[in-house]
Amino acid sequence: MGYRLIGRFAITNLSPHLYFGGQLIPSKGYLGEWIPIGANVTREGHDALRVKTLVFDSKGELKEELLMREIWPGTDRYEAWFSPDSTGIWSYQIIAEDDEIETWLHDASIKISANIESELMCEIGKNIFEKVLANNEVSENEKKSIKKILEILGKSNLLPIEKFNSSKEILSGLDYWKYQTNNISAVSEKNEISVEPVLNGFSSWYEFFPRSEGAYADANGKIVSGNFQTAIKSLTRVADMGFDILYIPPIHPIGKSFRKGKNNSLTATNNDPGVPWAIGSIEGGHKDINPELGTLSDFKDFITAADKLNIKIAMDLALQASPDHPWVKAHPDFFTTRPDGSIAYAENPPKKYQDIYPINFDLKFEELVSEVYSILEYWIKVGVKIFRVDNPHTKPINFWQQVIAKVKASSPEVIFLAEAFTRPTMMNDLAKAGFTSSYTYFTWRVSKNEIQDYCTQLAKQDSHFFRPNFWVNTPDILPFHLQNASENIFKMRAMLAATLSPQWGMYAGYELRENLPIKEGAEEYLDSEKYEIKIRNFPENILENNLIAKFVAQLNLIRKKYSAFAQMRTLEFHQCDNPNLLVFSKSDGNQKIIVAINLNANYSESGYVKFNTFYLNQKSEFKVTELFSQTTMIFQENQFLEIRDTAAVGHIYLVN
Repeated sequence: MGYRLIGRFAITNLSPHLYFGGQLIPSKGYLGEWIPIGANVTREGHDALRVKTLVFDSKGELKEELLMREIWPGTDRYEAWFSPDSTGIWSYQIIAEDDEIETWLHDASIKISANIESELMCEIGKNIFEKVLANNEVSENEKKSIKKILEILGKSNLLPIEKFNSSKEILSGLDYWKYQTNNISAVSEKNEISVEPVLNGFSSWYEFFPRSEGAYADANGKIVSGNFQTAIKSLTRVADMGFDILYIPPIHPIGKSFRKGKNNSLTATNNDPGVPWAIGSIEGGHKDINPELGTLSDFKDFITAADKLNIKIAMDLALQASPDHPWVKAHPDFFTTRPDGSIAYAENPPKKYQDIYPINFDLKFEELVSEVYSILEYWIKVGVKIFRVDNPHTKPINFWQQVIAKVKASSPEVIFLAEAFTRPTMMNDLAKAGFTSSYTYFTWRVSKNEIQDYCTQLAKQDSHFFRPNFWVNTPDILPFHLQNASENIFKMRAMLAATLSPQWGMYAGYELRENLPIKEGAEEYLDSEKYEIKIRNFPENILENNLIAKFVAQLNLIRKKYSAFAQMRTLEFHQCDNPNLLVFSKSDGNQKIIVAINLNANYSESGYVKFNTFYLNQKSEFKVTELFSQTTMIFQENQFLEIRDTAAVGHIYLVN
């Protein structure tokens, strides 16, 4: 078995560098994202190395040549950052070269100071800069500087230390690393980065059930379902709060066999609407629309109305079927048949889902790939370009890899969000298989240490393939910290999600502080919307009459105004002596944002923050503007912060 020989210098542990399924695949990036390129580079002895990266755009043309810096002396780990400005497959390559000038500066500073071979060191420097001067790429202004150095090094009336110090001063104003010429170098292989549109990496999501939007009780107390036309009126609420994407649960016909009733009861009444994820009835399956929601034309009107408000519709792709789905008769081999001849229904012991048949992907794999691709192709033509995929971790990874690749080949702009609350390895593999982004464990990360550890992992370890989407709640999950919680807790969790992650989401009812669990110790809603139509009384002007909605709108507005919030990889936490105060920074080039959040949102908290001024590129004293209040203040490297429960759950500062 052959292997690739290393070059003159060892260039190893390149990042981003992604293997999946035994092959090298492109890592992930999106427009405007800052992406770090890193590598370990070593050589023998003590001579200096110059390490740079060549960045190539999607046309294969050299876009940038970046000098890589050692992240800490003695680590041999070099890093540089770039931000792509076009979509497509970009690539990078790392070059390591002998650095004659840095070696000379180091050796000369030691020897000349100690009066060891002083004149010889000046002569060596002169020979190096004569070679630099001969480089055709050196500009005229830089040639003047190099000639000045040569003149100084050649003077006989100056002491060697004077020659050296003068030359060093001139060099400090030059990018001399660009012009050295030598034949001692090594080159790495090329690695690819798939750069996608901004929406693939930076977005805010809202979820509602169309059947609940505009629903009402008639004179007899019977619930009348909302539909696409009544839901159009609710789009203004979503837009007012600043959300980019509206996710709606399955809109397909709902099965009647074993239909679940209120609060997941096994006995349904004639008035129970059924669970939208129990897809399929005599009205059709995955390519059809529940008649109670309207027609295909109504759905297209809904999409058009959303587009006018700059909202994109995300549709649910749930690969399962009710016992009434047309597949059950036409494709019984899509399912598992038990020894007694019955089809196996879904189970998550002790829970049973008799209204849903899971698909067996091992029986008719290729047919299922074609069938699901045809479903996606159908809705893409209708106008849907975003799919939230239900429980993808219960289907084979190679199935998703094939389906997503097939869709991307004809519609590269399509987005797939994985609803995968499962094991970390499975979530990572789904991301590598093609999912654009994923739900995360944020919903259960509460303490300062939990949040910092998890977000550091996402930002520094997994960001080249895994894009997190922080949801504060879902129809399936009412986390314990929201149960019977105050308005401030709801605001605090929204602030965490919206500022920590470039993508975040919120399920309808959050702004109304719906927070009652079905029972003690359960993370499920009482009277869950999955099993019934909800009549909610949203205020006419929600931003004037609902403090949570107003706060969410402020968060989304600030996110859109300041591009640092679109970054995940630049996230940096700062030390604070109070375990209830979380302080972190994000940056986009020269734009720096500091966020301070009170995790104990019901009470005032204060403490001293030690800012990492090196990361912030600031002196020990710097000016900031608080973005909620537009108040300007001076911060110190060691700064006292106080967040009062009566004022806010947190502050966002722009570093001026």
